[in-house]
Amino acid sequence: MFEYKIIAECPETGARAGEFTTPHGVIQTPVFMPVGTQATVKAMAPHELEEIGVQIILGNTYHLYMRPGAEIIDEAGGLHRFMQWHHPILTDSGGFQVFSLADLRKITDDGVEFASHLDGSRHFMRPEDSMDIQMKLGSDIAMAFDECVVWPTTEEYSRAAMERTISWAGRCREHHSRTDQALFGIVQGSMFEKQRVECIRRLEEISFPGYGIGGLSVGESHDEMYRILDVLNPEMPKINRATLWE
Repeated sequence: MFEYKIIAECPETGARAGEFTTPHGVIQTPVFMPVGTQATVKAMAPHELEEIGVQIILGNTYHLYMRPGAEIIDEAGGLHRFMQWHHPILTDSGGFQVFSLADLRKITDDGVEFASHLDGSRHFMRPEDSMDIQMKLGSDIAMAFDECVVWPTTEEYSRAAMERTISWAGRCREHHSRTDQALFGIVQGSMFEKQRVECIRRLEEISFPGYGIGGLSVGESHDEMYRILDVLNPEMPKINRATLWE
C-alpha cells in the first residue's frame, strides 16, 4: 500500500514535511534522492548508502533498458534484488535521456525513435514500452513517459510537446497494471506559465496518485526556474492524508 501524509506545514512559505509509505519502506519528505543510473550509485555500496541515511534512490529506465536489459533484471527478481537495495526506488520514464539524445532521436506522436549511445542500434520507445520496462524493473514509483523540451524553445513547440506528454500520460495510465508500483504523471509546459497550469489540470483529469515537475534544468536561468516553481507551487495537487494505491 502507498500512503502519504503531511506531518507539518509552514503557514508562511508552504514548506511541508511529510511521510510517504511504500512497499519498501517509509520516506521522510522532503528527501534527497541519489541517482543510481545503472543500478548502482557510483562509488558506493548499498550498505554505505544505508549508513548515511539514504531513503530512496533513482534508477534510469533508458540506461537499464539498454544494459543489461529489463528482462534480465526481471529474471533476477527485480531491481531491488538485482542491486541488493531493499528500500524504495523510483525509476524515471526515459524521457529525459531521450531528450539528451537530441542528435540521435526522432519524436512522433506515437513515441520516440532513437539510436543507442552504446552501439548505434535503432530503437523505438512508446509510452506503453516505458511502462513495460518499469513494471519489469519493479520500482516502487514509476514515472509516465513524457517529452522534455530544451530551453529556449517556442511557445508553439512547447505546446505540441505538452500535448504529446498529456496524450502519453493517458496511454501510460491505461497500460500500467502493476498494483505494487505507483505511477506518477509529469507536468510539462516549458517556461510558459499558462501551459504549465493547463498541463496540471489535464493530468488531474487522467488521475495519478502523484505528480512530478518536469522540464527544468534544461537550459533556463535560475531566475526562470524559480519563477516557474513559484507558479506551480500553489497549483500542484495537494494531498493532506490519503491512501494513494492499494
